Amino acid sequence: MRDLNAIATIAYRDVLKFLRDPSRIIGAIIFPLVFVGVLGGSFQANLGKTAGFNFLTFIFTGVLLQTMFQSSSLGIVSLLEDRDNDFSQEIFISPISRYAIIFGKIVGESVVALFQGIAVIAFGLVAGVPLTVASLVALTPALIIACLLGGAFGVICLSLFSSQRAANQLFPMVFLPQFFLAGVFNPIRKLPLPLDILSHLAPMRYAVDLGRAVFYAGKPEYPLVVSDTPFLNLAVIAAMFAVFLVAGTTLFVRNERNK
Repeated sequence: MRDLNAIATIAYRDVLKFLRDPSRIIGAIIFPLVFVGVLGGSFQANLGKTAGFNFLTFIFTGVLLQTMFQSSSLGIVSLLEDRDNDFSQEIFISPISRYAIIFGKIVGESVVALFQGIAVIAFGLVAGVPLTVASLVALTPALIIACLLGGAFGVICLSLFSSQRAANQLFPMVFLPQFFLAGVFNPIRKLPLPLDILSHLAPMRYAVDLGRAVFYAGKPEYPLVVSDTPFLNLAVIAAMFAVFLVAGTTLFVRNERNK
């Protein structure tokens, strides 16, 4: 019960911080909308007829899952801010499981990411993406899974950074290649061998592909836009989540003790 209360409290704190930061809210919403509107519309106009699928819908699903993954990951960076003001030291010496503390951060940032996802979905409806109640209900578990994987990935990255400044400088180098290796904007069914290897190492790939598998299930475009089976994606995501969470938490707590 104590750990559950800690998870809820830490998650609530992160959501409250997000709601009290208008600049973060605006930035978190604007960039995904630009990606969908500009890239989706441009690619569809130029490549849609030859690709065999609607590029606007393809990029919408990619950006939606990417937003869930990336927002949750980047939100974990606030632990470095907490480290600077000693808040993390205070909570880590409390009689609470360290995994509960980290998981509370992941849950909080996942809720924040889902808020952003609602904005992306609303824009998709306006832009003409064929979304139905049934497709949104089916997508919801995939969105939550993407948030959790992104949060765990953020924890393992966090454990390798010494300061928030270092994280802000290096995180773009970690995420930008994944946009293309994960197939957010482009199909990845056929890639040169070196890129294919890197693509299979990118955690975001499995979150994006799982979401697309759910969205395109039963549609003729499915074999053109989905790379792996949902079962393979889920298995890899589960393994990555466990490794990232355990290793990241262990390394971060060790850094706190050695501070």
